[in-house]
Amino acid sequence: MNSRERLYTEVVDLLKALISTPSVSGEEQDTADLLEKFLQKADRITNRKYHNVWSVAENCQPDAPVILLNSHHDTVKASGNWTNDPHDPIIKNHRLCGLGSNDAGASAVSLLATFLHLSGKPELPYRLILALTAEEEISGSKGISSILDDLGPIDLALVGEPTEMQMAIAEKGLVVLDCVASGKAGHAARDEGVNAIYSALADIDFIQRHQFPETSELLGPVKMTVTQINAGKQHNVVPANCQFVVDIRTNEHYSNQKVVAFLKEQIKADIKPRSLRLNSSGIPLDHPIVQKGKKMGLNHYGSPTLSDQALMSFPSVKIGPGKSSRSHTADEYILLSEIKEGIDTYIQLLTDLQL
Repeated sequence: MNSRERLYTEVVDLLKALISTPSVSGEEQDTADLLEKFLQKADRITNRKYHNVWSVAENCQPDAPVILLNSHHDTVKASGNWTNDPHDPIIKNHRLCGLGSNDAGASAVSLLATFLHLSGKPELPYRLILALTAEEEISGSKGISSILDDLGPIDLALVGEPTEMQMAIAEKGLVVLDCVASGKAGHAARDEGVNAIYSALADIDFIQRHQFPETSELLGPVKMTVTQINAGKQHNVVPANCQFVVDIRTNEHYSNQKVVAFLKEQIKADIKPRSLRLNSSGIPLDHPIVQKGKKMGLNHYGSPTLSDQALMSFPSVKIGPGKSSRSHTADEYILLSEIKEGIDTYIQLLTDLQL
């Protein structure tokens, strides 16, 4: 068994251990312990903040550019539709089934194997940092954003998420709006009050019909969707307030702040964004990592789903083993061949890469 095959076997065992260990966002203490001990056993120096674990390879020149390998070890809560125990890592027909296997355990362990392989080389043309982070599923404040200052300047990141090992070179941003349409309470049987539902309907109609003029070649148009609505307490009382929630996915032509400012001018409801920090991200087509991937036969695309890329101010590519459609589903799984392909592709992508 050569060193890469041994690494593959070891990280598959690690993934099984991660699946066995509950790590819902915000409660990743035990999986962070597993990852830290695994790296230390491999003679790598580890750093830790909250439930984020990272290691820095020093086999490079002091002024070398820095590449971050990042994925997350937190999971969503298991739904009630699992046919097996979501924390029982079962291998059947070359599938490893378990919560977090696809999203994003396979990416995390494949990047870890890549880091161990490359950091064992005599010298690299870049400094490599592996960061396995927490709270990705909730875009939490104690996840990747809490350690970016500790990591220092980054020139490029590979973000491990299930993309079938194709390159997501752009990603839509997200802003969620809590909106309140106001009226005046009155008796429904008399011509009294101002119905807040009717005011909300006018705003919702605008949101449904409006199209922002700038469309992205990779990400398509800005998409606004009303996803929740609530009003009224009694059948005979005209409601004074109507709350509704809007999910907005932005492209690179519009910052979240710009979209919110526009809507505040157009609709009557009071608007409060939950966060403005999850903007769209992208990397130029002529970037060396994209060109290297294209030479390897990898496809590129714009991703409609959100990841920790949204919190990175430096160039990044989202790429990892598995399929996005399996994420957050009952009986989630990863093919063992996908993990092997992930390790091989990551190593090939980074070998002799010049930034």
